[in-house]
Amino acid sequence: MSVGIEIEDDGLARVTLRRGEAGNAIDLAMAHGLLDAAQACERQAVRAVLLTGEGDSFCVGGDLREFSRLSGEALEKHLIAVTDALHDALRTFAAIDAPMVAAVRGAVAGAGIGLAVAADVTLAADNASFTTAYTGVGYSPDAGVSWSLPRLIGPKRALDLLLTNRRILAAEAAAIGLVSRVVTAGRLAAEATRTAETLRRGPTAAFGATRRLVASGLVSDLGPHLDREARALADAAVSDAGREGVAAFLGKRTPDFTGIEPRRQRDRARSPVIRPIGN
Repeated sequence: MSVGIEIEDDGLARVTLRRGEAGNAIDLAMAHGLLDAAQACERQAVRAVLLTGEGDSFCVGGDLREFSRLSGEALEKHLIAVTDALHDALRTFAAIDAPMVAAVRGAVAGAGIGLAVAADVTLAADNASFTTAYTGVGYSPDAGVSWSLPRLIGPKRALDLLLTNRRILAAEAAAIGLVSRVVTAGRLAAEATRTAETLRRGPTAAFGATRRLVASGLVSDLGPHLDREARALADAAVSDAGREGVAAFLGKRTPDFTGIEPRRQRDRARSPVIRPIGN
């Protein structure tokens, strides 16, 4: 399988890209594997997601070797199939309550950038490098890259990276807001696991509400957004997690959210997801 998923009993989902020998390039099988993994997280109401890649690189983007074997209408249909599955995976990860942590190292290019910034917390090893790569081969962006980059780093910086394909290193990626923070390569796995475990122990529904509020706030006027904040806060206050959090604060103890069952997707009203794929 080109994508592995392990959902631990405590609710942490480990999603791993498993084409390390190909730089975890995204072919049709991997796109469908990511969608299957996202749907498994949705069905099982996980508490946190940790996204990693095998090998020396996180993800070098689309599998150009696979694409080069096709041409004309066949290539067009194939690329639509790949992007449909990949984009459905991104939509599903964005819609669930569970926050996502991505641990990236080595080369991160094209759709690999889209995957990296789809996480709420993106940790980069100090050996990571980033290049959009699309226009360098005559392609245009996918994986939400043309949507997420302007929101994360501003339209001018986004166009600089998208049009020139300038390669940037981890330190610059953190400085401009493309990733959350940089850690040494040797500490990446441990720090990513620690971060995911911290989120796994948190109030999952409140995390989901917060993610959606941040997303909608980017495209909403202040007045309607304040109304959404008020409604979400009221819902959180009467929830099991809200009651536990306040009781723990007043009792001067650490709250225990792990015994509170995360909401499953069917328990939530489905609404259009407008969430920045970012940090």
